[in-house]
Amino acid sequence: MTGTHQMLYRERLRSAKEAVDLIPSVAKVAMPIAAGQPPAILAALAERARAGAIDNLRLHYLLCTGVAGTSVFDFDLCDQIIPISYFHGGVERALDKRRSAEALPAVDLVPCHFSQVPRSLVEHVGVDTLIATVAPMDADGNFSLGVSTDYALTVSRKPGIRLILEVNANMPYVRGDCMIPISSVTALVENDVSLPILPAAPSNEVDDTIGAIVAGLVEDGDCLQMGIGALPDAVCSRLLHHRHLGIHTEMMTVGLADLLKAGVVDNSRKQTHVGRSIFTFALGDQSLYNLLHDNPDIEAHPVDYVNNPFVISQNDRAVSVNATLQVDLNGACNSEFVNGRQFSASGGQVDFVRGAYASRGGRSIIACHSTAAKGTLSRIVPALTGPVTTSRNDTHIIVTEYGWANLKGKSVAERAKALIALAHPDFREELDRAAHGAGLYA
Repeated sequence: MTGTHQMLYRERLRSAKEAVDLIPSVAKVAMPIAAGQPPAILAALAERARAGAIDNLRLHYLLCTGVAGTSVFDFDLCDQIIPISYFHGGVERALDKRRSAEALPAVDLVPCHFSQVPRSLVEHVGVDTLIATVAPMDADGNFSLGVSTDYALTVSRKPGIRLILEVNANMPYVRGDCMIPISSVTALVENDVSLPILPAAPSNEVDDTIGAIVAGLVEDGDCLQMGIGALPDAVCSRLLHHRHLGIHTEMMTVGLADLLKAGVVDNSRKQTHVGRSIFTFALGDQSLYNLLHDNPDIEAHPVDYVNNPFVISQNDRAVSVNATLQVDLNGACNSEFVNGRQFSASGGQVDFVRGAYASRGGRSIIACHSTAAKGTLSRIVPALTGPVTTSRNDTHIIVTEYGWANLKGKSVAERAKALIALAHPDFREELDRAAHGAGLYA
C-alpha cells in the first residue's frame, strides 16, 4: 500500500452520518445483494429519513437481508426511502402484507433476468449512487467487493457515480474481477461487524429423494450451477463421491463449498477459468466466508459476465439445478407467484437454463415437490397461476420425487404425459382429464 493510497484513504474517511449526507435528498441509489449491504450506512440513511432530510430516495437492490429490513425498509419510512426490488423475499413479503392491510400498493418489483440487472441500473434507471460493504484496502489501493460483486461492480464503473463504501474487516477479500480502486471512491465508512448468515434450509424426505434423482443426472467432470434452498443443498450432499466437478454459478452456497472442501470440485475439466470456481455472490455461514477469503482457487466476477448465457455455454457439460413453484402441462414454469401474489422472482434461472443447454453436453434441471400446501395442491398444473418464468421452449429436464423427464424433442402430447407421470398419484387422473379437455392429446 503506497503513501498515496493511504493519503486518499484518510481524505475519504467519514462517519456514517457524514457519508450519507453526501447523497441528495432525491436520489437513485443501488446496493449489492444481501451480505454486501452496508449496515452502518443504511442505519444512517434511516436516521436521516426520520429527521425529514430525505424526500425521495429510490433504493434499488436484489435479495434483501434483515440489515436493510430493520433500518431503511422500516414500514414508516417507505414514503421517503422507496424499495425497488429485483427479487422478492421475506422482507418484501412482510412489507407487502403490512401495506395490503393498509390498502397501499405492494413493494415495487422490476421483472428482470439477473444478467440484465447491471445494464438496467446503469442505462435505464440511471442510478447516481452506490453504497456497498467491501473488504479492507489491499496493497494496490483496491477494495474487494467480497461476497457481493453481482451488479455492484458494473454500477461502480458508471461515469460520475457516487461511491460510498463501508469497509468491514470481516468481509472476505475475494479475488477476481471484483475490485474498486480508492481513486474512484467518494467516501469511506469503517464498521467491523459480522456478515449476515443464511441458515441452512431445513430439508425433508422429499428433498432427499429429489436430491438423489438429480445427483444421478450429474456426471464426473460436469460444471455446476446450484440455486438457493433445500433442494439444491440436498443435491450437493449426494455429490460427495463424484470427481473433477467444476463450478460456474451465480451463488456460491454452503453446499458447493462442501464439495470444494471435499476435493470433489477441482475445476480441471472446465474450458474457461480452468482450476478456479467462479461466482457472483455468496451467502451462507461463516465457514463459507472463511473459504472465500484470499483463496486463489475461487474468483468473483460481475453478474453480467457470470450469468451471460454465452459465457455459461463455453464450459462443456454445464449443469444448472434450480427450483420452481409450478410446472404446466406444456412444461412452462412459474417460479415467482403463489396464490396470485409475488412470492419470489426469476433471478438467474433463465440465464442458466439457456446457458447450460447451449453448452456441449449441458443439462438444465428444474426441480420441485409434486405437491404444495401439505399435499392438497399439485405443483404440476394444467395452467400456471402466475407469470411464465421459464418458457416451455426453454425447459429441458423436470424432476419431482416421482422421477424425471427430458422435455426436449417431445411434442405437446408427449410432454403432458411425461409431466403427469411426475405428478402425485392423487392428481394424475384429474390432470389427464384436463389435458384431454385442453386438446393437448389431439
